[in-house]
Amino acid sequence: MPKTVEFLFDFGSPASYLAYKRLPELVARTGAQIDYVPILLGGVFKATGNASPASVPAKGRWTSIDFRRWAERHGTAFSFNPYFPINTLLLMRGATGLIGDARFMAYCDLVFEAMWREPKNLGDLAELTPVVGRAGLEFDEFRDLIEREDVKDRLKVTTEAAVARGVFGAPTFFVGEEMFFGQDRMDFVEEALELSPS
Repeated sequence: MPKTVEFLFDFGSPASYLAYKRLPELVARTGAQIDYVPILLGGVFKATGNASPASVPAKGRWTSIDFRRWAERHGTAFSFNPYFPINTLLLMRGATGLIGDARFMAYCDLVFEAMWREPKNLGDLAELTPVVGRAGLEFDEFRDLIEREDVKDRLKVTTEAAVARGVFGAPTFFVGEEMFFGQDRMDFVEEALELSPS
């Protein structure tokens, strides 16, 4: 049975995007299975007292530079989104509602790309609609999905469960109960996979 890495993410996190783009390499090297877990980063911040690095000007400037360095090192196309920060509530509900749907990965690919490769203002429905369409969802279907009470509740529960496990930001990884934070900790994730029992 393949080992599993839980990948907790929010589309509004550039570090989540940079980690997401490296996951296929991780799978190829380790044979691990990735459990993609959408969380609402704003909810995590509120519950933990954490905040986006962008809220601290010096840290925001540094992380912007560091993300570009990281992208260059790993050959990841990356453009900092000029509309950042974007409220990702609807985007994360969309991902939550598509868990188990064949369109889930296409949706994640396209939303991450539209956020951090060809940056668009995904808080604007005019920008979001064609992205959702390319993932195979008519906008009416997407609208109905993100308004479903079970989808809203699932995202809330998943976010609260993440906080209860010690999550304070994104991306966060779990190998078993061992937690790793940040796109720059994937080497540790890989080591944990090698050490964990099958």
